[in-house]
Amino acid sequence: MKRVFVQSFGCRASQADGAGIESSLEERGLESVSHSGDADLVILNTCTVTSSADSDARQMVRRVHRENPGARILVTGCFAQRAPEEIAALEGVTWVVGNSHKTNIADIVAGGADHEDYHGQVFVSDITKRQEFFSAPVVDAYGDRTRPNLKVQDGCSNKCSFCIIPSVRGRSRSAPVTSVIEQIRTLAAQYREVVLSGINLGRWGRDLSGELRFPDLLRIALSETPVERLRISSVEPMDWSPDLLSLMANESRIAKHVHIPLQSGSDAVLKRMYRKYRTRHYESRLELAAKLMPDAAIGADVMTGFPAETDEEFIETVRFIEDQPFTYLHVFTYSERPGTPAASSTDQVPVEVRRERTRVLRDLSNRKLRAFQARMLGRVLSAVTLNNHTALSSNFLRIDLATPRDPNRIVDVEIGSLDANLKERQLLPVLPN
Repeated sequence: MKRVFVQSFGCRASQADGAGIESSLEERGLESVSHSGDADLVILNTCTVTSSADSDARQMVRRVHRENPGARILVTGCFAQRAPEEIAALEGVTWVVGNSHKTNIADIVAGGADHEDYHGQVFVSDITKRQEFFSAPVVDAYGDRTRPNLKVQDGCSNKCSFCIIPSVRGRSRSAPVTSVIEQIRTLAAQYREVVLSGINLGRWGRDLSGELRFPDLLRIALSETPVERLRISSVEPMDWSPDLLSLMANESRIAKHVHIPLQSGSDAVLKRMYRKYRTRHYESRLELAAKLMPDAAIGADVMTGFPAETDEEFIETVRFIEDQPFTYLHVFTYSERPGTPAASSTDQVPVEVRRERTRVLRDLSNRKLRAFQARMLGRVLSAVTLNNHTALSSNFLRIDLATPRDPNRIVDVEIGSLDANLKERQLLPVLPN
């Protein structure tokens, strides 16, 4: 096997895992390719947060095997951790590697060349017993990305009633500060923006010796590395502390982008979800974020159709979102996950009702985003250039550039108009006299 194709599904932490896998295989001499049809080895790094995520993974396995039957297929990630035997039964799969063994993939693949392969070789153990953080180092953005994802935390110790992630990612574990700083320093030599990610990112440091917390990690990174911009991915509501929000507001090298999972705007639904906050707590975080950073992107994850969600509870969610300074939403339709308390509920919301509620919230999200985009007209925004003549602003808005720039640069862009994205002001040519 000389050529490898890696595809990751799901969250930013999964994308970071995929980059680490690719890096570890390149160190063993494999060449990364951009299409699965050109690969000798195809690695699918899966998600399992919804049933559609599982379906996407199964379909990709079948497609790869159909289009490139000579390739060996290795399936890893959260779906592989949750249902290894189901995946091993799929035609074409050579290895199933759970999150528990993800950092051993390079060794597993190399070892496979030394003995006779057999279908569905499974490497999975109980990840809930793992105490240490494990992730292959990320040294590149990979593919066509100019904003590498660096996973600094993994797992989650919360027990939300709808979520399968703790059982497939394990309890909350933090990367050592020295490792994080070393990787940020390495990435900063190549990239202008680095995205810090995790499954429960705000819990970073709580399992390590000492009293360092996530804001402390940010301060150390800003002090000890030349990184031009750090972007913080999703952080749970109660971890958006005044300290973290103040640091973000006062530090020009941190992107003005606040993502706070909401899930529901109904306190009754939040209680059934086993979420640890109520809407008044959540609102207090948003109020402070908007006060300190009036032009920040503020986003949320919201779930529709949670078991027993009534029309009145859904209306509560709609009204709560309408009243808050959100600039975008990630809306998810509830999906039963076997083994979670919510999946055993006998009061499941009909699928067609779930989908209609999702449509309503996505329409609301589009209106919120459009209003936020319109506020930026005539403004000058700091943005990182991408590789398709677009840029991403500090406050998480796509900008179509009037003048192409090289990718991977931080530039100031004057906003002239609005189409699907913001558009850079087009300077008129100077006519000769």
